[in-house]
Amino acid sequence: MITVKEFCKAEEVDEDSVYGVFVSYIEIYNNYIYDLLEEVPFDPIKPKWNSCSTPMRNTDFVPPQSKLLREDKNHNMYVAGCTEVEVKSTDEAFEVFWRGQKKRRIANTHLNRESSRSHSVFNIKLVQAPLDADGDNVLQEKEQITVSQLSLVDLAGSERTNRTRAEGNRLREAGNINQSLMTLRTCMDVLRENQMYGTNKMVPYRDSKLTHLFKNYFDGEGKVRMIVCVNPKAEDYEESLQVMRFAEVTQEVEVARPIDKVICGLTPGRRYRNQPRGPIGDEPLVADVVLQSFPPLPSCEILDINDEQTLPRLIEALEKRHHLRQMMIDEFNKQSNTFKALLQEFDNAVLNKENYIQGKLSEKEKMISGQKLEIERLEKKNKTLEYKIEILEKTTTIYEEDKRNLQQELETQNQKLQRQFSDKRRLEARLQGMVTETTMKWEKECERRVAAKQLEMQNKLWVKDEKLKQLKAIVTEPKIEKPERPSRERDREKVTPRSVSPSPVPFLFQPDQNAPPIRLRHRRSRSAGDRWVDHKPASNVQTETVMQPHVPHAITVSVANEKALAKCEKYMLTHQELASDGEIETKLIKGDVYKTRGGGQSVQFTDIETLKQESSNGSRKRRSSTVAPAQPDGAESEWTDVETRCSVAVEMRAGSQLGPGYQHHAQPKRKKP
Repeated sequence: MITVKEFCKAEEVDEDSVYGVFVSYIEIYNNYIYDLLEEVPFDPIKPKWNSCSTPMRNTDFVPPQSKLLREDKNHNMYVAGCTEVEVKSTDEAFEVFWRGQKKRRIANTHLNRESSRSHSVFNIKLVQAPLDADGDNVLQEKEQITVSQLSLVDLAGSERTNRTRAEGNRLREAGNINQSLMTLRTCMDVLRENQMYGTNKMVPYRDSKLTHLFKNYFDGEGKVRMIVCVNPKAEDYEESLQVMRFAEVTQEVEVARPIDKVICGLTPGRRYRNQPRGPIGDEPLVADVVLQSFPPLPSCEILDINDEQTLPRLIEALEKRHHLRQMMIDEFNKQSNTFKALLQEFDNAVLNKENYIQGKLSEKEKMISGQKLEIERLEKKNKTLEYKIEILEKTTTIYEEDKRNLQQELETQNQKLQRQFSDKRRLEARLQGMVTETTMKWEKECERRVAAKQLEMQNKLWVKDEKLKQLKAIVTEPKIEKPERPSRERDREKVTPRSVSPSPVPFLFQPDQNAPPIRLRHRRSRSAGDRWVDHKPASNVQTETVMQPHVPHAITVSVANEKALAKCEKYMLTHQELASDGEIETKLIKGDVYKTRGGGQSVQFTDIETLKQESSNGSRKRRSSTVAPAQPDGAESEWTDVETRCSVAVEMRAGSQLGPGYQHHAQPKRKKP
């Protein structure tokens, strides 16, 4: 125990009042208020644990209940249901303090072996009640009772988790401590700003239980003193600097204090004035006081018979005393009558006042009963609202968590969408490059084909000119004996006239008119074991070749859709384009179908197969649909008409001097690029 010094005792104490001292001890842990003086069967801070790391089941174990902050009619904040102990001496107060100190929440951290995990508040409440006019009883008027309170607050220190290495519950406790201290600093900053700039910003007291409990002190209802603890170690320089800055801002805050109300006082010293001061015999009687006011009697001894002065002086003194007595009697009677009248008036006034007071008391009792009912109703309503507030706080917490999750998911989707947009832009740039390259390629190919076509047309024109010249020679010149051609095996055969043959078609095989129909064969794909989507656009040309691409168990579509992709694992696109040699080139673009997180499907292309067809122009022989009958003697058939002879005309080089049919100079076949 700590001994109280003599100079710490109060000396100027009002003797006409009675006093009472009450103490209470609370702590603010994780923004919840707990009573440290509350009696519970077991220690709620350190419950017993079994081998399974769970608290033991015990019917006597009562978990601690957090207390609620409430506001009285004078707008003063108090802790509802907090235990208050009346003490008569400092020893009793210290005993109550140490009893609550044992229940404070402390823990071991990397920097402190007994670190405070909560803010503790030790309240000392002094109640002063004045005595009545007689100095015997306490006045029953609540307005005359004065309550003073001294709150000793031990704030938990701000922590940095990288230094304390807090985990789990210690980390959550440190977060709540730092949050409450930050709210306290914010309140100080707003008060300082309102003071300097004349603004009227709302001070956020309700953001923390610590600032909400001492709202009246910050508003000017009391005085606030702050003691700052600074560690001189160099490692704590940053923390010490922040604490000193906070203390500097706090020191500059000034608030206006209200004027203390004047207690309707009575006559001072009334406690000792109405008490008996000693025995009655010690006080002088009224008769003695009156007799002392009379003039003294002269000597009444007569020693001489002829003494004629003593008696007259005695008679004169007695007459004076009689006259004075008569005057005093008259004055007394007069004053007694006046006093009786005043007493009668006072009795009437007291009676009237008693009747008035009785009426007022009855009205007050009715008002008090009505106010009690209203208070009970408001308390029930307050409990209901507090319960709703707790539910709304929990709902708000759940909604905030959902909001954070949705924001994270939205950010993920936005990032994915950005990636898709970037991929799309890259693909568009790539396709644009491919389109440009293909366009340039086809422009060059078209120019080459136009040049080749022009050359071919020139050759055709020259051939026609040669044919016309030959025809003219045949018509105008006389018939001469045809010279014999060189002995060649091919020329010994009979020449059969040919009719105009149809233009070659771009197929691998030209079916014969009299031959039986050939059954088309399909080329089986290398990945025919899975379920495929066979995408064949409507613009594709049916080639009718013998070898055809075929995939069994496939869904054939002309436009790719989500329904078909959802049923298959593979995807194949049939794409046709015109090759440089004029033939149709078919590409089979294959890929795998994947399901996306959004519920759709995406295709990743993995392989390209190219199918190319060629026309057999070199090996195909054009035959006439009408064959001339063979001559029985084996001689060559004669050219009977111009049409027949023109249909079997041969191409000649320019400047040839040979006759028709003797030498054939075919143009060399153009190689494929």
